[in-house]
Amino acid sequence: MSENNICREDILRISGVDTRKCMRCGKCSATCPAYDEMEYHPHQFVNMVENGDIEALVESPSLFKCLSCFACIDRCPRQVEPAKLVEAVRSACIRRQGHNHLSADAIPAILDPDIPQQALVSAFRKYSE
Repeated sequence: MSENNICREDILRISGVDTRKCMRCGKCSATCPAYDEMEYHPHQFVNMVENGDIEALVESPSLFKCLSCFACIDRCPRQVEPAKLVEAVRSACIRRQGHNHLSADAIPAILDPDIPQQALVSAFRKYSE
């Protein structure tokens, strides 16, 4: 991923989503609890990634309005996963901005035993280069 641009191929690779399966039926958007708050709705988000219009998504407040509830994923008849695309664009955006990088040295030697190991692995995946 280049320093200044987030490209379509990177988002598709990170998310693992095949945007070509989307038939733009809008069922994902109809189910979205954040629909009224979003500039771009889930089916539009998928279409914009497919067309490589990533910068408009990065600049949109819709990127951080998604609740990551996965209602869009459950409702899709073609198993397109809009929420995974949103998460991939969010992660790429955060990395591009150079914020929230995590190193192993930043983790305290003594961890709260209630923190699931998945949380740590997820944090490394999302916030390391």
